[in-house]
Formats: sequence, structure tokens, C-alpha cells
Amino acid sequence: MIDYSIFSEDALFARLRELQQDHADFDAAIQALAATPMPDLLLIGRLKRKKLALKDEISRVESYLTPDIIA
Repeated sequence: MIDYSIFSEDALFARLRELQQDHADFDAAIQALAATPMPDLLLIGRLKRKKLALKDEISRVESYLTPDIIA
């Protein structure tokens, strides 16, 4: 796991954009595979797990960019 506390804000935004693009790429690949006549369900499952891991990573980066609000 990457320690994002040492990243600058600009580096965090760049990493976030990269992760979001990867997430979108996985989504497009999953949709394309699902649309084939005989989809490879094992591959689709692997891609979905990787996409979910990217979503978790995106949330971690966003947590460093969004300050906690103490009520």
C-alpha cells in the first residue's frame, strides 16, 4: 500500500487522475468483454476485482485531498 501522506497535493491530484483513468479503462474493457457472444466470465471477474481495488485506492487518495470535517 502506498503512503500518500508524503505526496504533495499536485502529486495526489495527478495520481487521482491516473487512477480514475485506469478505472474507466477497466470499465470499458469489462463492458466490451461482456458484449461478446461468449464472454470470458473468469476474465471479467478478475477485471471487476481490479476495478474494485482501484476504486478503493481512489477513495484513499481522495481522503488525503479532502480534509476531515469535525462537527
